[in-house]
Amino acid sequence: MSAPQPSPAKGPAHWLSRVFGLRTHEAPAVIAGLAMFFLLFTGYFMLRPVRETMGVAGGVDNLQWLFTGTFVVTLAVLPLYGWIASKVARRRIVPWVFGLVVASLLGFAASLALQPDNVWAGRAFYIWVSVINLLLISLAWSVLADVFASAEAKRLFALIAAGASAGGLLGPLLATVLVGALGHGGLLVLSSLFIAGSSAMALWMHRWRDLHPFDSEETPIQRRQPLGGNPFAGATAVLRSPYLLGIALFVVLLATVTTFLYFEQARFVAELFPERERQTQVFGLIDTVVQALAILTQLLVTGRLAQKLGVGVLLVGVPLVMAFGFLWLALAPVFAVFVVVMVARRAGEYAFVRPGREMLYTVVPAEQKYKAKNFIDTVVYRGGDALSAWVKRLLDLIGEHPALAMFIGAGVALAWAGTGFALGRAERRRETASRS
Repeated sequence: MSAPQPSPAKGPAHWLSRVFGLRTHEAPAVIAGLAMFFLLFTGYFMLRPVRETMGVAGGVDNLQWLFTGTFVVTLAVLPLYGWIASKVARRRIVPWVFGLVVASLLGFAASLALQPDNVWAGRAFYIWVSVINLLLISLAWSVLADVFASAEAKRLFALIAAGASAGGLLGPLLATVLVGALGHGGLLVLSSLFIAGSSAMALWMHRWRDLHPFDSEETPIQRRQPLGGNPFAGATAVLRSPYLLGIALFVVLLATVTTFLYFEQARFVAELFPERERQTQVFGLIDTVVQALAILTQLLVTGRLAQKLGVGVLLVGVPLVMAFGFLWLALAPVFAVFVVVMVARRAGEYAFVRPGREMLYTVVPAEQKYKAKNFIDTVVYRGGDALSAWVKRLLDLIGEHPALAMFIGAGVALAWAGTGFALGRAERRRETASRS
């Protein structure tokens, strides 16, 4: 149960409370959360344009193999993550995992600096970044779900997520401006520094929660202890819970919509922008527009919607827009239309879908927040990626009906919306039960 909250103070704190629902005592944690996401997303979005360039360089017709490779590597990484999550205190999971990722990125930086045109090194980098991006982002959200109660999450998650959008705005700008001077290897080194800083912010947030406990049944000493269990506990927890299975289905449908649009993006960019540096700049520009729209929406709209209408509205709106977007693309398959649909999908995901999806985990036990959630965010997501990649490739090979994939995408988006509606109702029932 949430502890009684002090009344907001007058002055700047009073203004923040009115606009964002922020309580005075929460300000340090919110600032740390903003910094955690800002640093993480700045680092990741410096990697993202490089990754997309490497994917195009390996051949658009080979993308389904990269998606399959990503799924296989994700399966291989899962036991290692599960072991860390079982043996290390919750507050130490992020430093351990982020530290290993930083070391791997520095290794890739050296490889790309020595052999910048090595196609296989580029493919390995593409797969690895596709694995770690979901892992790191999932862990960062796990920290928020662990640190904040459900009622706090509805007020604060959108505000904190604005740090992700701000980092997502700066990261591609840095990549676009610095790729000529630093090269791809130099971008990886700079990205590693940002990710390391994000880890420090996550650790600080746990310390803040110790000083402001919201659950009388869990002491700070218990929060410092390992979660226990086995490395595969996340998978078994999902299979045993209809609620978690619903989240898994939601993620599979999300991944399918994303993959269909991703393949279209790669095809358009490969055809229209053959130079590798130009491709990196185009990908960076799209990322910049997406994050600018997302941050405005997160600051001004998302939190208010979640508090007044509940989590469900955050999970339904974007899928419905995507259903219309796929139909539009089927009728007008040109780059300008694609950019509008892609920007709407990604900005909507960052502003609405992702915060709403993470709020679903505030009503589950701590072990599920780190293990089951990570299993869904990585293995389930990448499994959906791999399956939908082959389906999209098969539809492209049919060739006689190029709009067929877009019509199928519209149907998937409608199923995605229905799943989001059901999950929103389930979350509300769980939250109500926890208060009784």
